[in-house]
Amino acid sequence: MAKKKSNTIEPYTLKNGEKRYRFKIYIGIDPLTGKELRTTRSKFKTKKEAELALARIKLEIDKGTFRKKQVETYQEIYDLWVIQYEKTVEESSFVKTTGLFRNHILPAMGEYKIEKIHVDVCQKHVDEWAVKLKRFHMVKAYAAKVLDFAIKRGYIQTNPFTHVDMPTAASKKATVNSEEELENFYTREQLIEFLSCLEKENNYKAYVFFRLLAFSGIRKGEAFALTWNDLNFTTNEIRINKALSRGKASKLYVKSTKTGIARTIKMEEKTMAVLKEWKKKQKQDYLALGFNTLNPKQLVFSNEYNEYMQPTKTRKWILHVQDKYKLGTITTHGLRHTHCSLLFEAGANLKEVQDRLGHSDVKTTMDIYTHVSQKAKEEAINKFDSFMSI
Repeated sequence: MAKKKSNTIEPYTLKNGEKRYRFKIYIGIDPLTGKELRTTRSKFKTKKEAELALARIKLEIDKGTFRKKQVETYQEIYDLWVIQYEKTVEESSFVKTTGLFRNHILPAMGEYKIEKIHVDVCQKHVDEWAVKLKRFHMVKAYAAKVLDFAIKRGYIQTNPFTHVDMPTAASKKATVNSEEELENFYTREQLIEFLSCLEKENNYKAYVFFRLLAFSGIRKGEAFALTWNDLNFTTNEIRINKALSRGKASKLYVKSTKTGIARTIKMEEKTMAVLKEWKKKQKQDYLALGFNTLNPKQLVFSNEYNEYMQPTKTRKWILHVQDKYKLGTITTHGLRHTHCSLLFEAGANLKEVQDRLGHSDVKTTMDIYTHVSQKAKEEAINKFDSFMSI
């Protein structure tokens, strides 16, 4: 048998200059590999604390009750969980999720001992997130996933997040915000004015882009991933089967659509004519820059290097025209809501709108439908009032 090394307690210094103590102790032979097993304990503020911990572990080993702890803190469990999580989602989703942990969850809970986390601790942080964050429900859900993972690995028995009471006031606030988001669209008249102002600008690409979004309802990322072979000018159809997204290190890449399902949408002739005109203009403009755009896989919308456009570019475009012409303010995504609203006003049914916009959950479509129905009711009473006028 190999000689066991002495269990020496040694001091070390943290980056901030503070002194700590640690030790490594032999705990037996791994039955799976036949190799010696050792465990390390650290972060003791005094040598006395380290000596007591060492003595306690020796006693547990002698009694046969010692169980090696592979992780101790929430951060360490997260480090194990995130490796598995990355294998289950798109790169863009992974980046967004790790951002939530980096900015909100780990700063709050990362240093907690995993077995010491109880419902009051979880409640405290949920309450804090509810005050600061609109989507605090999502933050709480992801924080809980790490503890679910800890249960599966046998580090804890129950998940204290399951007993947290979700703040009522914050929930009401979230509902109000959701209603405000639904206002993120133009009426028919506002859209006509918006596009008319865009046509006056010396940026035909921006005009084509925003008109396409308003008349197709496709997502911004789906539009930026379009290539000319996705458009059929004979049948006036557009095939939506991919989307531009942002991955690790802010790198742009093309992935599947948000729902993972491709769809083909029918377009009206005017917008297809505008796109055909843009194809001709793109050929001329990019030829001057040294690029041949006749490749079928040529992007419909690309930057001056004929590469993927930065998604943030559209914000500058839309704010410029809204500010210059004193127009109502909506976001680029608001044009998708605009298309959805106008479809309902034009008489399209729920299923038709859901399929065209590629909503995986009909509830998303219903939220906008409910709002449009309310608007229709208001217009009806206004027309009645105008008609009666007595």
